[in-house]
Amino acid sequence: MARSVEHHPRAWARLRVDVNCALRRGAWYRVVRMTRDKVVLDVTNEQVPVQRRVLKTVFAQPSRWTVVPRPSDAINLPNDWGTRYGVCPACQGRAPIRGYPLELACPHCHQICAVAWDEHYLKPR
Repeated sequence: MARSVEHHPRAWARLRVDVNCALRRGAWYRVVRMTRDKVVLDVTNEQVPVQRRVLKTVFAQPSRWTVVPRPSDAINLPNDWGTRYGVCPACQGRAPIRGYPLELACPHCHQICAVAWDEHYLKPR
């Protein structure tokens, strides 16, 4: 039986494997419902079911930029962004990362957040 978030602490999820689906790599999405096999996410006000095995779920709202290695099949990323980019924890907006800043201001929502350099998001094993 699916459980709604009203019966659970707030949860967020993002991709933990490099797959092409309705989710933006590195972006955290609000969990609407969870079952043993699937998680339903709020993706721009649409409910999107995703296999639970491809997601990382947390129960505290993420507050740091995710550093994403540039996908080999990227189509809408400017070439001058180089081999990585950041995803804002507040709005899921993407931005280039120059150097190794400790914090970034989002060009979309203007929030300033720390960069999660200690995470190894979608890195090869």
